[in-house]
Amino acid sequence: MKHTFENNILTIYPEGNVDTTNAEEFGKELEEIRTEFPDGDLILDVEDLKYISSAGLRQILKLKKREKNLKIINCSSEVYEIFDMTGFAEMMDVSKGYRKMSVDGCEVIGEGSNGVVYRLNPDTIIKVYRNSDALDAIKRERELAKTALVLGINTAIPFDVVKVGDKYGSVFELLSAKSLTKLIISDPENKDKYIKIFADMLKEIHSTEVKEGLLPSAKQAAIGWCEWLKDHIPAPTYEKLHKMLEDVPESNFMIHGDYHTNNVHYANDEAILIDMDTLSVGNPVFEFSSIYLAYRGFGELDHSLISDFLKLDYETAGYVMNKLIDFYFEGKDEAYKEAVMDKAKTVGYCRALRRTIKRYPENKELIEHYYNKLIEYVDKVDSLEI
Repeated sequence: MKHTFENNILTIYPEGNVDTTNAEEFGKELEEIRTEFPDGDLILDVEDLKYISSAGLRQILKLKKREKNLKIINCSSEVYEIFDMTGFAEMMDVSKGYRKMSVDGCEVIGEGSNGVVYRLNPDTIIKVYRNSDALDAIKRERELAKTALVLGINTAIPFDVVKVGDKYGSVFELLSAKSLTKLIISDPENKDKYIKIFADMLKEIHSTEVKEGLLPSAKQAAIGWCEWLKDHIPAPTYEKLHKMLEDVPESNFMIHGDYHTNNVHYANDEAILIDMDTLSVGNPVFEFSSIYLAYRGFGELDHSLISDFLKLDYETAGYVMNKLIDFYFEGKDEAYKEAVMDKAKTVGYCRALRRTIKRYPENKELIEHYYNKLIEYVDKVDSLEI
């Protein structure tokens, strides 16, 4: 068996099958390697172990009696089932490995700051996280998706975690569903129908009340953006913006936080929401600020940024956003809707300016653009509450 000793941890890598014909030899070799490296913790990495019989399990049990902190990692589903059925998974630390998958040639159906979503086949999608150490983020998103589903939001639930190169991915079942973006592009005569579905889903999200403390506050996040900008904007602008944000009432109603037509899919006459890692609670102004940036704000100086992200040309993206506002605020006059968007733009420009200074400090033109827009809209509005 191969083995490594790093950071005071001995890792042994069993391979193939362990059964009655080689179980004793297996046990002796484990003991010999441990004798050579007697210090530190012991891990058995069984990624290449295909099968282990009861005779092999008895050798591991002997080892466990001497090694209180023994861990067994990277079990295949078949090997893990053996450990689980025999009770070994209860008496020691046994963890599954992750299937290896490739997204080569797969269609990109969505993209955000945390990851890229690919269509694996007609039935499944995979979200590959940008951060190579994303297991905590994946666990959090799984919990958020379950929370939304329990509260009545129709969302795709991840059913597997896999490795894609050196990154992790979540696999979701999304049976033959198409994003609203693709439907708008492929069936432009009926685009209003799809935008209405888009608006109805958003209203459902915003009418969903969440138990206090279960989701983060969008308001507090926005206050954080503002406070980060304190030394980058005029003091009167900062003070007015900060006060307007503080004055927005806290709310326990859900917002998605990254709501666009790539994240809403449609199949069998029902909409399905994906990409749940930005769920929070708060006033709808924070949702509409994100929507404005996705459909307009991030591409004000370079329209191609919107078309590259949304897969909709800039003109169509603007139509979708404006029609969404019309459907969402049906019955309200144009002055009311314009006021809503002025508030959304104010919050959006705050976020965009902070983001650009942090990520693209060399882009002076874009920083100046968002700086001027933020000052313009802070002067223009007196309240951010919708």
